[in-house]
Parts: sequence; structure tokens; C-alpha cells
Amino acid sequence: MTTNLPMVEEIPALDVRPIPRSIRHATVIGALSAIRPGRSLDLVAPHDPQPLLRQIDGHEPDTWTVDYLEQGPEAWTLRLTRGES
Repeated sequence: MTTNLPMVEEIPALDVRPIPRSIRHATVIGALSAIRPGRSLDLVAPHDPQPLLRQIDGHEPDTWTVDYLEQGPEAWTLRLTRGES
């Protein structure tokens, strides 16, 4: 018997904690460039990444929605979702 269940796409996660600070923002921006409209990326950071979020919004204004999934104290996990365009 076969079923036609909708395929659920897994949300990729990027843990930037082990990435050197000097390239963290560039790494995240590069990863976000691969996310298609309507899709998400979970970002794990060692602190609330407000400066990074401002940089992302400056690079692609009004493109991303951000939902906090975890707020410290050791890790912050955010889901960034690209708008449908």
C-alpha cells in the first residue's frame, strides 16, 4: 500500500559557536543565500545575535522573519524564514 503523504522538508541548522568570530557573520549570510523563499534556517549562536540580524536586514531588507526558539543562557536558537517574495 502506498500513501501520498506530503513530504516534509527538514529545516537545516547552523551552529556558529565553533566558527571563528571573524567569519561568523559572513558564514551566516552565505548560508542564508542558499535558503529558498518560504524556507527556513535555524541559527544557533552563543548570544542574542542582534548585530547580525541588523546586518542581515541591511543586506536584504524586509526579507526575513525571525522567531526565537531558545533564549540563552548558553545558546540562542533562532529560526530565520525567507519571505515568499
